[in-house]
Amino acid sequence: MSAATPISLSPNDPVIDVRNLHTRFGLNVVHDDISLSVHPGEIFALVGGSGCGKSTLLRTILLLQQPASGSIRVFGREVLGLNDEQALPMRRRWGVMFERGALFSALTVTENVSMVLREHTALSADLIAEVAALKIALTGLPPDAGNKYPSELSGGMRKRAALARAIALDPELLFLDEPTAGLDPLSASGIDELVQSLRDALGLTIMLVTHDLDLLWRVADRVAVLGEGHILGMGTMTELSQMDHPIIREYFYGPRGRAASVQAGEASKTWKKK
Repeated sequence: MSAATPISLSPNDPVIDVRNLHTRFGLNVVHDDISLSVHPGEIFALVGGSGCGKSTLLRTILLLQQPASGSIRVFGREVLGLNDEQALPMRRRWGVMFERGALFSALTVTENVSMVLREHTALSADLIAEVAALKIALTGLPPDAGNKYPSELSGGMRKRAALARAIALDPELLFLDEPTAGLDPLSASGIDELVQSLRDALGLTIMLVTHDLDLLWRVADRVAVLGEGHILGMGTMTELSQMDHPIIREYFYGPRGRAASVQAGEASKTWKKK
């Protein structure tokens, strides 16, 4: 079976399956025998202190760097060892929003989204324009945002524009690297709701890296806490908040963690009344 041949997953098969992953830079061990699975339709988050290897793990799954050893299966296919040509069909099935958005500054929002469609589809120019407008609208941007350049947008609008580009090809899997980083609380809250609504509306599986405890409490189905080269704990936010590991307790029982937990509880009550 070739690397391009799609594999049909059953509802119980993981979309992402990482096994016994080891990553090091010189003598510095970043990941020491890490294993995790991301299930269809869930929002799965990676958290931990700065330098714990969250973004490195994300980049490894995205085939942007190679581990020392281990296995990473995406959509049932082993991805480690694939060259760019072999990985292309896989990459068309996922979308990525990097921390800083990675929008092309010389292109408008519409042009940023359209570029992906021109490169990977045979759609006509008119259809590309229609699809780009639809993706931009799905992320909650106003109609006139498509004609603006990234420098003309607020931080929250740039995040939404980057999301519009990430979903341009109707991905099954979405990767988000620090989706609320650098945003004020109101803009960050809007991204929280957008992530959840996109998952529900498009049937996405989402894997995200974040420091944002509010985002975790509001949208994450399961969370893996990285530290000391290992996964220190994995589960729902409620399950993790009850674990006794010192790093996990510091993360969830510090002032910010307690405040985020309370706010999430209040938000949940509000949403249930709607």
